[in-house]
Amino acid sequence: MNGIINFNKPKGMTSHDAVYYFRRLLKIKKVGHTGTLDPDATGVLPICIGKGTRVSEYILDADKEYIGVLRLGTETDTQDSSGQVLHTSSKKVNEDEIYVSFNKFKGDILQVPPMYSAIKHKGKRLYELAREGKVVERKPRPVKIYELNILEIKGNREITFYTRCSRGTYIRTLCNDIGRDLGTYGHMSGLTRVGVGSFKLEDSFSMEDLQDLSLDEIRDLIMPMDMALDKLIRIDVDKGYLAKIINGALVPVTVIDPKYGNNYRVYCDSKFIGIGRIISKEDKQFIKMDKVLV
Repeated sequence: MNGIINFNKPKGMTSHDAVYYFRRLLKIKKVGHTGTLDPDATGVLPICIGKGTRVSEYILDADKEYIGVLRLGTETDTQDSSGQVLHTSSKKVNEDEIYVSFNKFKGDILQVPPMYSAIKHKGKRLYELAREGKVVERKPRPVKIYELNILEIKGNREITFYTRCSRGTYIRTLCNDIGRDLGTYGHMSGLTRVGVGSFKLEDSFSMEDLQDLSLDEIRDLIMPMDMALDKLIRIDVDKGYLAKIINGALVPVTVIDPKYGNNYRVYCDSKFIGIGRIISKEDKQFIKMDKVLV
């Protein structure tokens, strides 16, 4: 049982809880998630199963898509509605100001990671330090906001928006920073992850979808590993080289405009074999496997 299941995580469940749930459901130990989704958030959490855990890093690197809700007027210590209120403001802002502020946060930006995050500081998680009442200096990190579109504004206090962003982007922090930019305060009052790379919310499965299915029926929902690698270029090798390539030998290939050093999805006789790189040796091209996944 190897692959990925597109799980629609419910509110209140941690990413670790989701892993435990699938270990019990599938009766298999080798299960992993693909990046933390806050307990209060819902939506897409790809779950890697069996050998699928070996491609989790590629899902972690994928762009993320969210629908979030920003509530103006209140700032919390967690930057979402679960935290303690730190500041309030009755300042009113108009729609034009909101649109101008949102536009400032498109493209390459810097974010200071929140104290309530899983980032480590001197071997300890930031959220552990935060729970002890400690605040440590965090360096701004570069992230990219590819899209940031306002979907609805209610009473100039509640803004629903869509964003597509790079790995490592904190939507809570985005809400907090937009609030500050508007001269008031803000926090994230709702979040749904609607996409992780090629994994979309409309194709995901909830606990309710899975609860009455047999193990065989759930197995049929598990997607092949190469679905997580759709951004990698595909390369096919002759089926006569199957044994060699599985055992780590260099296999000759011919590729127009090869991307040396880049990862490729490698197939043999139309079967996904794993991930490899093209190298040049004596003016010839060879594929060298980094991960054999058969």
